Amino acid sequence: MSSITILRLSHRAGRDPRMSTHLGLTARVYGASAFLLCGDNDQAILDSLNDVKERFGGEMEVRHESSPLGFLRNFIAEGGIAVHLTMYGLSYQEVIPELASDKPIVIVVGGAKVGREYFEMCQYNVAVGNQPHSEVAALAAFLERLNDGVSPPEDFTSGKFTIHPSERGKDLREDA
Repeated sequence: MSSITILRLSHRAGRDPRMSTHLGLTARVYGASAFLLCGDNDQAILDSLNDVKERFGGEMEVRHESSPLGFLRNFIAEGGIAVHLTMYGLSYQEVIPELASDKPIVIVVGGAKVGREYFEMCQYNVAVGNQPHSEVAALAAFLERLNDGVSPPEDFTSGKFTIHPSERGKDLREDA
């Protein structure tokens, strides 16, 4: 699997903290190597995602990106593949097999209205469904199909806690 970066556009600190946090958590469990928050520099979101990483493991980089278009230009110039998740795009089931597995991928996830330049710059504009839907659902569906499921438990061994699957109740163990 190639490295995957999530570029979360247009985060608004007073309005989007729950959505952006859930995008970061989804990115983490599906194996993204980086989550870049664009828009307002909301340290509380970054701290929350880093806290989850510290408690439950994983290596995902989390940071604010002040120039998303500049980042995207450089990413593409260095040979990366840019995928924009939008309800106006082509079917993700058709696009995913076309993606090179040996190149890094950035997945652009919008917030408030996404500018035309993102549609033009990204090599792929991809839809999970051509109807209004949640950015979190779109990211989860896309990453699940791209990666054949969530990241394996061994990707999260660096944390303080381990969740052990249980049919009933919670089984959370502190690692020694």
